[in-house]
Amino acid sequence: MNKQEEQDIQFQIECLTNELIIMLMDDYGLSMEHALDTVYGSNTYKKIERPSTGLYYQGAVYAMDMLKEELSSQR
Repeated sequence: MNKQEEQDIQFQIECLTNELIIMLMDDYGLSMEHALDTVYGSNTYKKIERPSTGLYYQGAVYAMDMLKEELSSQR
């Protein structure tokens, strides 16, 4: 993978993460700080940041469904 591809993947990861944070704030009424902690502390995020999973390339709704499932299993 060349430098440009790595930068493109990192950009997609950041965009997807941003969308998840906004969705958590909207859907669950979380503060930005709580939404940030939730996303960055999740197993879903660990999968997103690993390019080999390809999750960074999926839509935000798909990733959010994974995150919601993860959060519901923690309760």
